[in-house]
Amino acid sequence: MRCGRAWPTASDPCGGADARTPQRTDPMAQAIVKGCVRAKVLANPSGPGRFHSNPFNARSTADHVLAGVDLTGRRFVVTGCSSGIGFETMNSLAANGAHVVGLARSWPAAAEACLRVGPTCTAVACDLSDLDSVADAAGAIRALNAPLDAIIANAGTAYLPTLSTRYGVEMQFLVNHVGHFALVKQLCGMVRNGTGRIVLVSGATRAKPSPREGIMFDNLDGSRFYQPATFYRQSKLAVALCAKELARRLQGRGIAVNAVDPGATGGTQLVRHVRQPLLIRAVSRLFRKDAKRAAATQALLAASPRVAGISGELWADCRIAEGPALLGDVDLAKRLWEVSEGIVDAHTLPEKLRDAA
Repeated sequence: MRCGRAWPTASDPCGGADARTPQRTDPMAQAIVKGCVRAKVLANPSGPGRFHSNPFNARSTADHVLAGVDLTGRRFVVTGCSSGIGFETMNSLAANGAHVVGLARSWPAAAEACLRVGPTCTAVACDLSDLDSVADAAGAIRALNAPLDAIIANAGTAYLPTLSTRYGVEMQFLVNHVGHFALVKQLCGMVRNGTGRIVLVSGATRAKPSPREGIMFDNLDGSRFYQPATFYRQSKLAVALCAKELARRLQGRGIAVNAVDPGATGGTQLVRHVRQPLLIRAVSRLFRKDAKRAAATQALLAASPRVAGISGELWADCRIAEGPALLGDVDLAKRLWEVSEGIVDAHTLPEKLRDAA
């Protein structure tokens, strides 16, 4: 957010440091200012009336948001490290001196990505659709015997054209939400108190949620009906709800938990199942971010001192974003937590859960 002007303009919608309420009654202008004031207040844990400036936006890259940030001696976990946003996140963290544990569905994929980045990366296999594989990955990370500064739950799948289930759970919900829920829960004890961070990558949460009730607890297996986009949006809403609940649960330890909507991104595998007319596909590419820009927000939340102390928010384009009203439903988030916990406990070998305790 640039400072120096008090009024929002087309080139600087957040105005200046004051961001005073405009005299005019333009609802859109007032909404922009209100949002900017909220972002500036939340972006500063130092005290009332002060804020850390945030110069980053949709055009920023992961390297840009971490410029000048020394991460030597700090340790991060990144899922989905083999390509796209996950790879760019791992690359930027390592370039600033961090040790990154890179997770991918297979060990060769993780190892190849880590080799491309450099010697400060450690490869671990983690198939998020297999809860025993998730438990094994968590065990391998615990065996490194070093505290974690941040976990970035980045991996995902989208728009699977045909219904696929495991453990009685539709695959997008299993991979995007349940698998990461299990991993983060089993690694929470390793995250540093006071300064640790957890970033859950959500998406499709700024649009009207689908289904209407948020989470179809009576249709998690897709037996009543299955529609790829509906189940994708459900899984990503679940990720954001989980971030809200986890932020509440870890507040006493001083660990910041936030959700990220990276926006439409090119160069990833998420849209490989989407079928669009050639013209629409060509036009949509013009509005997609590349992976370096899409990785900026999660890199910012995982490692930048500018956002220290902010927790329980949904972010997009390096700014706090307004999500759907369902994100404020505490009872829904608690029920989701309990159901997710039940799935993990029922389908993970007991000895592996004991090791994670």
